[in-house]
Amino acid sequence: MAKTGLLDVIMWIVGVLVSLAVGFGMTSGTLTVPYVQPIVPIAGWIVVIGTVIGVILAIVKAIK
Repeated sequence: MAKTGLLDVIMWIVGVLVSLAVGFGMTSGTLTVPYVQPIVPIAGWIVVIGTVIGVILAIVKAIK
């Protein structure tokens, strides 16, 4: 049972790091999306903010 919990935590952390990397890459202009380039920085901030909110909510849920 403990291995499953540890694996879940590792996968969650990896997902958060990837989301933040993609979001910040989009906001800085390093990552682009063809045909919608003007809104990519806005979408990047949405990804970053959504990830941070998700982390906060997951921590609050784990505490309760």
